[in-house]
Amino acid sequence: MLKVAFLDRDGVINIDYGHVYKKENFIFIEDAIDAMMLLNANEFKIIIVTNQAGIAKGLYSEDDYNKLTTWYLDFLKEKGIEVLDVFFCPYHIDSNIKKYKKDSLNRKPNPGMFLQAMKKYAIDKPNSFTVGDKISDIEASKKSGIKNNYLIKEGFIEDIAYQDINIVSNLKEAVECALRK
Repeated sequence: MLKVAFLDRDGVINIDYGHVYKKENFIFIEDAIDAMMLLNANEFKIIIVTNQAGIAKGLYSEDDYNKLTTWYLDFLKEKGIEVLDVFFCPYHIDSNIKKYKKDSLNRKPNPGMFLQAMKKYAIDKPNSFTVGDKISDIEASKKSGIKNNYLIKEGFIEDIAYQDINIVSNLKEAVECALRK
């Protein structure tokens, strides 16, 4: 059984400028690389789960997305970081492109990408966790049965819906907290 850290991409690994698809705009968040090294050193597999509505909106193509993904995975590999897999959802219900216009089970807050990963790999759900920067990341994780969730947020949050979510300031803090459990 694999211990997995499910990571959202934009806003968790890289700065989210909105629809990042070019390598010159892909800037790693401070300490994100260190956090991923720490995961690998502690026998966690990394799976990235990312909505990519920019494809559905026609802002960039799947080919653009794939080129960027190959680039940053190669960069991480050069740093000694192994990413087990990447799942992405190019669909959006408001797409003007017929091919991408649908309400997909894979689009977070739906759990489809997590469920695909669980079908493909033997994942130890009780010892796995998710880090996201939007509540939809956490909702998808919870629907798939992952109980240990970290939401990157700045400032004070009083919403009662957050009571069973760990609030952190970045990926490194989430990883350090998860490793203490």
